[in-house]
Amino acid sequence: MNNPDLFKRIRRDILTMSTEAGSGHPTSSLSSTELMGTLFFSYLHYDVTDPTRPQNDRVIFSKGHASPLYYALWAAAGELSAEELKTYRQFDSLLEGHPTRRFKFTDAATGSLGQGLAIGMGEALALRKKFGYVTSDQNIEETRVEADGTKETNRIPRVYVLMGDGELAEGSVWEALHLASYWKLNNLIAICDINRLGQSQETSMAHNVELLRKRFESFGWGVILIDGHNVHEIEAAYQKALIYKAGPTAIIAKTTKGKGVSFLEDKDGWHGKALSKEDLEKALKEIGEVDMVRTFPIMKPEPVSNVILNSPAHPNPPTDGEGGFQDPANITDSPERKVYTEPTATRKSFGDALVEYAEHHPSMVVVDGDVMNSTYTEAFAKAYPDRFYECFIAEQTMVGVATGLWVQGFVPWVSTFSAFLSRAYDHIRMAAMTGATIHFNGSHAGVSIGADGGSQMGLEDISMFRALFGSTVVYPADAHASHALMLELMKREGITYLRTTRDATPILYDSEESFPIGGSKTHESTVKGEVTATIISAGITLFEALKVQNELKEKVVNVRVIDCYSIKPLDEEAIVKAAKESSKLIVVEDHYPEGGLGEAVSSVLAKNSLSVPCIHLAVRQKPRSGSKDELLAYEELDAKAIESAIR
Repeated sequence: MNNPDLFKRIRRDILTMSTEAGSGHPTSSLSSTELMGTLFFSYLHYDVTDPTRPQNDRVIFSKGHASPLYYALWAAAGELSAEELKTYRQFDSLLEGHPTRRFKFTDAATGSLGQGLAIGMGEALALRKKFGYVTSDQNIEETRVEADGTKETNRIPRVYVLMGDGELAEGSVWEALHLASYWKLNNLIAICDINRLGQSQETSMAHNVELLRKRFESFGWGVILIDGHNVHEIEAAYQKALIYKAGPTAIIAKTTKGKGVSFLEDKDGWHGKALSKEDLEKALKEIGEVDMVRTFPIMKPEPVSNVILNSPAHPNPPTDGEGGFQDPANITDSPERKVYTEPTATRKSFGDALVEYAEHHPSMVVVDGDVMNSTYTEAFAKAYPDRFYECFIAEQTMVGVATGLWVQGFVPWVSTFSAFLSRAYDHIRMAAMTGATIHFNGSHAGVSIGADGGSQMGLEDISMFRALFGSTVVYPADAHASHALMLELMKREGITYLRTTRDATPILYDSEESFPIGGSKTHESTVKGEVTATIISAGITLFEALKVQNELKEKVVNVRVIDCYSIKPLDEEAIVKAAKESSKLIVVEDHYPEGGLGEAVSSVLAKNSLSVPCIHLAVRQKPRSGSKDELLAYEELDAKAIESAIR
């Protein structure tokens, strides 16, 4: 659409809304105006009356700071008024500084750079699954005319991801480039705005688009180089991208930051700065007058015949009014639980439960980081290969893919070693910002994994997941608890985390026992009288606590043990009761002291003004290789250390 009035209108709105807000990124938006204006009004298929319609193409602004352009595009489509644009970045506005799902046309929160491409990959994978495409050599767009003259299109929606050149320095982008070509995602199109200038200086590759072309091609992408302000070249690029079958396509566009306003064009020092009212007046005069009432239609998708899995995109997640998430009512069916009679690792129980629950929950998918034979997701991969996504050792992309799958209506379980989730934490944080429901399994947690050494030990994971808005964190001790808690997590919205143990643990609970989120299990001593101490623990150290309870029973010492399998939310009632009835509390956890179970318990004590002595045993020495028992003793987490703390 070579319509100068369209681009003038978009540019005027970009500048006006950011000046009204007193902040924003107008120059980063101006450089992408022709690229995205042409896409929206000539090539995008999108039903604005139904943003969750499966046939819709998807658009992700990975360079989320270009939100003035994003909102200006929807205003040009008639979906935002001039008055609404004036609320940009205000507290009560849906038009946030970086796009979020509070604005109905946004799929995922963006703004932490380098994440949009992985999310787009997840959506592209989901759309291929919904429309029944498995291999890349299938025709992804075919129209036939019926006898009555009606058209029926067999078309898979495209996913367009706008990326800035600054974010190409992010390693997660190159992870995603590799996997997208591995999966031959020919319905994924990256639009790269190469405007040369970053936030503080020139980008590392500046305007060397030929170098970028070689790098993208080396990752297996089809590449089209264009002048990002030449509409004829832009249109030709989209036409080529739409018929490219071999894999994903990148449109690498050489652009000018601040394009359309002479005193902004290719000038350093303007990143993230709104124009003053005086400069705005000069800029608008230079752009020229245009009809700001006229709107431009976005094409609706043609009716399609090939939707196989019509799972709608998720609405914004409901909250319970206190920052947590309500349980959805749609997860009701559950299989009979597997009965374990021999010591079994909770990671093994997790893998068993995945397969058993999958039959009852067809939207459940699994995303793995090349550890399927350790996290036991391999059984799911064999049973449901079309619902299993191997991301190899690319944990950041793994989380982004899961977010994109969730956007398209799937319920992802993400599984890897707990330590490696720290690498993906920013992506997990942004998934929480999106409001996504993603279930995480972190195996091989704590020093109890033994000889592999400190690099493999998840010791920060509880604190990471506790810190996320609306998250749920559980740490089962035995196989039956793990099995039961998986189903409980699947009833939760938001980010959930299941912490699983490497070693086999004894069977402690009955297969039919319930484990409600926010609950705990209290193990009372057979010794009567005053409770000398209550040991609060979860997971692997719970068994050390039970050893102490059993040993002190012989000495007629009454010790209570609480299994806090639900760490967030914590069973506050049980903690308060224990504090009031015990001479002291001992918290034992195979985790660093910061942010784990101990601090959660301390928070409850402070909230309720309880001054009972509380001793916190946690990993306080730099971990090393060794056996499980050696390491628990070294970190003073074993039965001997617990009994010493009691005495």
